[in-house]
Amino acid sequence: MTPFILVLVAALAFEYINGFHDAANSIATVVSTKVLTPRQAIMLAAVCDLCGALLGTAVASTIGKGIIDTEVVTMSTVLAALLAAIAWNLFTWWLGLPSSSSHALVGGLCGAALATTGKWTVLHWATGLWPKVVLPMIMSPVFGFMLGAILMLLIVMGFFWMRPKVAGHLFGKLQVLSASLMALSHGTNDAQKTMGIIALALFTGTSSGAFKDLPDWLGFLNMPEFTIPKWVIVLCAITMALGTAGGGWRIIRTMGHKMVRLQPVHGFAAETTASIIIQCASHLGIPVSTTHVISTSIMGVGTIKRFSAVKWGIVGKIVWAWVLTIPVTGLLGYLFLKLIG
Repeated sequence: MTPFILVLVAALAFEYINGFHDAANSIATVVSTKVLTPRQAIMLAAVCDLCGALLGTAVASTIGKGIIDTEVVTMSTVLAALLAAIAWNLFTWWLGLPSSSSHALVGGLCGAALATTGKWTVLHWATGLWPKVVLPMIMSPVFGFMLGAILMLLIVMGFFWMRPKVAGHLFGKLQVLSASLMALSHGTNDAQKTMGIIALALFTGTSSGAFKDLPDWLGFLNMPEFTIPKWVIVLCAITMALGTAGGGWRIIRTMGHKMVRLQPVHGFAAETTASIIIQCASHLGIPVSTTHVISTSIMGVGTIKRFSAVKWGIVGKIVWAWVLTIPVTGLLGYLFLKLIG
């Protein structure tokens, strides 16, 4: 029982950190354009994250049973994966870089699973990693950049006649809606990843017999088949909302100010683009990186403003953080598993 409690605490810590680490994904643009104050934006994001986390479990199932072989997973495997993801999230948050919590968790899980078995066959490459992690990791930023640029171009063509002051007022109102949709999408996709990890721990504990002598009032922990219990959904939703309410100001400054200067119309275009992509991915059970999608959407929107408006030096640092996330967390997951034993 003790190993499960450690996993549960680590999973909720990861969910909380994911909340404030990725809070910038949904509120950086609406704060930088001064449509909402930081406090208003954070509370809006927290409420929408909570609602989004209660919608669906397709992504949770992918993380829990679609990435690695659940038959060989131990509690130590899950704990090592979470510790790796937490360490990377805190490191990149300290640097103010918007890295992917999703890919950090996947990398940690893969590294810990390899350390557990010593065999590459433990990874579901053809059915899980390639179609639902690696391919979306490549394509979602491309879609974000292209669709962001296209939507921004359409807005410019459709509203060129409008006076700047009127346009700013209109898109300021619309950006509240787009920021809400972005936060809802973030909750729908990101909160489910921790749900999948906790469900994996419950399934592992049941399969190994760790829960067989529990008192009747703890019978809800037994899970002979992989499902996502309601209490796990609610617990993760609340935890992510609390984390979001904590904010993530270092990353907000990078995305909302350092990468490209935004006006309400740009924020609306970027958030709308990202929301559409993330919702489609969530429906398909793909644990896409909300960080990658919103960041590249901002880049695409910025290039329509003018190509030099995007500060490509900052973008280069962000891309390096993206590239290194899975390899580094994979190594960390492997090392943590060896340390745990």
